[in-house]
Amino acid sequence: MLQRRLVSRVKQPSVLWKPCLQHRQPYQRRHSSGEAGEGNTGHINVAPSEGILFFNNLLPLNVRWPHKLLVLFDRRKASISTDQERFARVGAVSPTEVVQNAIKASKLGLGEVRIVELLPRTKEGGAFLKFSHDDATDAASVAEAVRVHLKNNKVRPWWNPFTTVKANLVLGKPWIEDLFRLPSRRVRVEFFSTQPGGGAAELSQEQLYSFFRPYGKLRDIVAQPSDSKVVPRYAYLDFSRISKAVMAKNCLHGYTVTEAQGGGQLGTIFRLTYEKKQRAGWARDWIVNHPRIVIPILAALIAGLSVAVFDPIRTLSIRAHVTRAFHIEDNVIIRWFKTQSNDLISKVQQFRNQVDNGEGGMQVVWDDRKTDIEQIQSWLMETADTFIIVQGPRGSGKRELVIDHALEHKRAAHKVLVIDCKPIQEARGDAATIAAAAGQVGYRPVFSWVNNISGLMDLAAQGMTGVKAGFSETLENQLSKIWNNTSIALKSIALEGRSKNDTDGNLSDDEWLEAHPERRPVLVIDNFLHKSTEPGSGLVYDKLAEYAARLTTSNIAHVIFLTNDVSFSKSLSKALPDRVFRQIALRDCSLETAKRYVIQHLDFDAAEQKSSKDDAEEARKLTPSQKRKDLQELDQVIPLLGGRLTDLEFLARRIKAGETPTRAVGEIIDQSSSEILKMFLLLSSETREWSPQQAWTLVRSLAASDTLRFNEVLLLDIYKTGGEKALAALEQAELISVQSLNGRPYSIKPGKPVYQPAFQRLVGDKVLAAKMDLTLLAEAIGTESKSIDKLEQELHLLGELPKQPGELTSRINWLLGKIAASQTKIEGYELESAGLKKILLSEY
Repeated sequence: MLQRRLVSRVKQPSVLWKPCLQHRQPYQRRHSSGEAGEGNTGHINVAPSEGILFFNNLLPLNVRWPHKLLVLFDRRKASISTDQERFARVGAVSPTEVVQNAIKASKLGLGEVRIVELLPRTKEGGAFLKFSHDDATDAASVAEAVRVHLKNNKVRPWWNPFTTVKANLVLGKPWIEDLFRLPSRRVRVEFFSTQPGGGAAELSQEQLYSFFRPYGKLRDIVAQPSDSKVVPRYAYLDFSRISKAVMAKNCLHGYTVTEAQGGGQLGTIFRLTYEKKQRAGWARDWIVNHPRIVIPILAALIAGLSVAVFDPIRTLSIRAHVTRAFHIEDNVIIRWFKTQSNDLISKVQQFRNQVDNGEGGMQVVWDDRKTDIEQIQSWLMETADTFIIVQGPRGSGKRELVIDHALEHKRAAHKVLVIDCKPIQEARGDAATIAAAAGQVGYRPVFSWVNNISGLMDLAAQGMTGVKAGFSETLENQLSKIWNNTSIALKSIALEGRSKNDTDGNLSDDEWLEAHPERRPVLVIDNFLHKSTEPGSGLVYDKLAEYAARLTTSNIAHVIFLTNDVSFSKSLSKALPDRVFRQIALRDCSLETAKRYVIQHLDFDAAEQKSSKDDAEEARKLTPSQKRKDLQELDQVIPLLGGRLTDLEFLARRIKAGETPTRAVGEIIDQSSSEILKMFLLLSSETREWSPQQAWTLVRSLAASDTLRFNEVLLLDIYKTGGEKALAALEQAELISVQSLNGRPYSIKPGKPVYQPAFQRLVGDKVLAAKMDLTLLAEAIGTESKSIDKLEQELHLLGELPKQPGELTSRINWLLGKIAASQTKIEGYELESAGLKKILLSEY
């Protein structure tokens, strides 16, 4: 109750307190000052018999929201800044009460002291207390009494018990402002003259120390550089605590330093302001000035975040891609509808299976290749850690054989992952390659475009630091990340369904996978070595082969390669040098199987329509193959076309369109002839490893005989230089097919069966044959002429000898015989060339 009565007196502008008086004197009401000073001028008017005390640590510094919350609990006033009673209640102590108690306890014999006004400073956590005194008392004595009282009766704020409330006499003219300037440990002291236009004295660090040290511990005094042109002159004072800086600023702002104190002849006035230290600027400057340290750390943080956040999501995405977790056909609702309509679904599924089998005709092919299918399925049940390679020319049905038939049970269990190398290899640029590889395995999210931006950042960092920062990752690293996440997903699929209650539940994961090869998923790599001759393709295929080797040796998955390239062993042997691969080479169908395939392909549409009509009526009708009498020609044209599936399907479609088998095969042969002419005979390029003359030699020889001896071809003059490379390139381009026995090539055949009649048709073209033979003869004449030149040079060298030893006679005769033989060949070539030129001059 006593405190409330004392605080209530603070609201009255003028209260007299005299220890010896027993009654209150009459007072006169005055206007209270706010946070902007009296009349919002920013100053406090002080009479000669008045003084000002500043109390700090009354409120928390720079914390305004508690003040606003307190307003909500007391609606009588809008702010504690103008309500002195609430300020006294909220603060650590009432300044008025402190002064009253200090005067009571003082032994200095103070006279009359009147509390005039209390000015709260919420943002500085303190308050100004204005008081008046009589002539027998001075302001310094009152301030000393208050200081001694606070020292003997320490007041600790509840929010910070490690500090105390302190008070000091205001010596200057404080600037009471309500600007948004928060207190700081650093105070800027500016030196002004007492008269306009006069010169102000710049105080030394020792002088500033003597003025400001009584208010608190100083950390540093930073003087203005001597060569600085900035006026007014200034200095920085760094206090150890903010409360000390607040006390010094409010007590010495506007203080006049006399001449005796070092302020010059006219005196110098202190103008104090808070100076915020730019700590954020320090961090920014450090980051900018140390890029070699900051940029690698930032790159490591980004990489760590990517691994911690995105890698688990990507692994789940790959797993969902393999197991088809989000596929609509595997949805529970769709399955229910399937079970409710078994008859309809079974018919649709039967029709779909027929379509997937190549429109009905492919079943004949699969029956013919049943042994290969069973062989692959038996290999998948074994624990051998090696590759399964299915090699065959384009159009031989490798993908359908493996995925649709050999892996039918694995696909039903959702344990098959197919990686097609074609879109990966045909992608242009690192970003597109990464996106294509990620799309094959379901690796999401993938930020392939970030690699381009990271490359620019890396380039900028290299320009600043001289070394790469590591923001951008190479294509090799990105592909390794994709394959590693795929390995984790495949391993989790392989271990799915494992139980600790099994008889082998005590085995480790690797031992369990080795003991159960049937539980492993299957990785099918299609179009392996597609466009392998292009620059930069080796990286993708090498990384893929290394990844496949890790899968097989770790017993995580079976790996099956599907390739058209006959030289696949060179690439795969780098990944598994100590393993023997399991290979299946798909060849063309037999003539009987090819004929049955064409006939069933024709009858497929009719069989589908027949199932939807009356069986009794439709049974009397004949199938399309039985209606057509021209199908007897198949016995004559199938040997010309061979057993390549793509050519057989093309033939069946033409026959279905109304053409006769003979005409359809003739058009297929013409089309193949045009392809050979355009790709191998007419166009010559420096990037190709064969010449048109070398290709024409094989075309002309294979037109006469369907098989050539490999070594016999190498003995031809046109193949004496780089012959094996040219034959390997022509085999890769599928003009020819090289047969091997015990690892060595022994024979050469056409690349496709239809090429045999196509070669004959090209050789039968007199103009084309004459033109190509003419270029071949011209090259042979040039070769013999070069040989004669070398022989003549040797004869000339021997002829210059002073004596002709008898031992050189045989050598000279041999050289003369070689020259004669070459000359005879040249004459024969020229005579043959003359006949060819007549054909070119007479034929179109």
